[in-house]
Amino acid sequence: MPDHAIVTEHFEFSAAHRLHCPELGDEENRRIFGKCNHASGHGHNYRVAVSARVPVGPGSPTLGVGQLASIVNRCVIDRFDHRHLNVDCPEFAALNPSVEHIAMVCHGLLEEEIAATGAALERVTVWETEKTSASYPARD
Repeated sequence: MPDHAIVTEHFEFSAAHRLHCPELGDEENRRIFGKCNHASGHGHNYRVAVSARVPVGPGSPTLGVGQLASIVNRCVIDRFDHRHLNVDCPEFAALNPSVEHIAMVCHGLLEEEIAATGAALERVTVWETEKTSASYPARD
């Protein structure tokens, strides 16, 4: 019998970003990133799913849904919601805020906080659009 369950909660935040690599020229950035390279940035309504491996059984510590929501809101949503990721968020000062990097950064922001509850962060998935998402860590 398994000794854990995977608990997943979904969240949303709105943010602007610009996909741009300073080591590339302007023309190359426009070719690679298209309209996502607009100098003023552009915005998305991001969706985020956070999955945690939670022990189950008598006497097991439990990460409740409310506690998970509190951690995610404090560590991710409050930090990124209604911000320009390139400009307002030090996590992206030297890291292109592409959807895969956003998922990776969110994972890093949540991992220790969730571990402190006795659970383990399993995965973070971020949707930039209905058609585009990234999960971290990736599953082979």
